[in-house]
Amino acid sequence: MNFHFEKKTIHLQDGRRAYFSSDYHLGVPSPLQSREREKRIVSWLESIQHDAQVIFLVGDIFDFWFEYKKAVPKGFVRLLGKLAELSDKGIELIIFTGNHDMWMSGYLTEEVGAAIYRNPVSFTFDTKGTSKTMLVGHGDGLGPGDSTYKFLKKVFENRFFQMIFRIVHPDVGMWIAMEWSRRSRIANVNKGEERFMGADHEWLFQYCREVEQTQHHDFYIFGHRHLVLDMQVNARSRYINLGEWVSQQHFATFDGSNLTLKKFDPALL
Repeated sequence: MNFHFEKKTIHLQDGRRAYFSSDYHLGVPSPLQSREREKRIVSWLESIQHDAQVIFLVGDIFDFWFEYKKAVPKGFVRLLGKLAELSDKGIELIIFTGNHDMWMSGYLTEEVGAAIYRNPVSFTFDTKGTSKTMLVGHGDGLGPGDSTYKFLKKVFENRFFQMIFRIVHPDVGMWIAMEWSRRSRIANVNKGEERFMGADHEWLFQYCREVEQTQHHDFYIFGHRHLVLDMQVNARSRYINLGEWVSQQHFATFDGSNLTLKKFDPALL
């Protein structure tokens, strides 16, 4: 199988790092709980800004996001304000759309200066005379199986479908989307999709193996699974899943040579 990825190069400066986190799902399960999670995320961003050169937010930042011509979902001002501040300081922001916020358009690029990607991207990090390659993406719709979701994703990404959705009043449209999101999450739990299924059945891990047969990457970094995973694809390659922030608060950091998974603990600040 041939894989075609957009390729980007990042020249990581001495003493600077790349950071990765995913699946904040802001907006659920309640406004209060979402607000507290948002504050933790902002605290984490504040704790890394001293040495961050680039920050990757790897999908499902919001449990639902849709951009009408003159409206976006209200809220999340603490996070958006912090991202704008970091961007103004020269920190590069890279955001991947997820299955819950695939309807991002130009708002976050215009307001906080973030680059938005919808598919996995192959990054080469050059630093200290060496280079490391990473394939980064949210992870939804990749690998074997889940044909129903893959079909629905094509429908939701269709511009005609999005145009029809924009005709619906934002209050109604966002209610429909949030209800769909809630039911989708319950279905995933009932199917056991948020539990480790073994290497032979972890479809993102199998996807990494398939890619690695034709294109080497030192690291494969994804979200979506809501599990913190660190697995050897082969002797020279690792698959990292970043988990989620509803209950786990994990992130990854890369210094040009080593990639490390960590758990954010506000008590240590």
